[in-house]
Amino acid sequence: MQKVTSFLWFDDNAEAAMKFYTSVFKNSEIISSHPMGGKFHIDGQEFMTLNGGPQFKFTEAISLYVDCADQAEVDELWEKLSEGGEKGQCGWLKDKFGLSWQIIPSKFSELMSNPDPEKSGRVMAALLKMTKIDIKALEDAAN
Repeated sequence: MQKVTSFLWFDDNAEAAMKFYTSVFKNSEIISSHPMGGKFHIDGQEFMTLNGGPQFKFTEAISLYVDCADQAEVDELWEKLSEGGEKGQCGWLKDKFGLSWQIIPSKFSELMSNPDPEKSGRVMAALLKMTKIDIKALEDAAN
């Protein structure tokens, strides 16, 4: 069991959320489900859910960061997770349950850690114009 587990509070649709998330991510499964919530895994990361009622809503203050291997993974997760939700800036989106996600390619960290501040600055300027991240556009900005 992992030491720290993300705990997600839903109004009354925790089971639907677990089914949705495990349908989006390939290496995932629902571990348990009951009327008050449940537990699921995404790629070995454990999450717990609660049907806690409408008192609390998700905000952008907490988001789930997804490190994507390539543009195909960015594109797939961006479309699936944003369906019924909101597409935001710089790789951020809210899913149909209101949970915020950052869909970020691994290449972004590499480009931002360039020792040439002009190159990394151009990458950041390009990023700020994007919703879904375009790896080629970021690479072009770095050159």
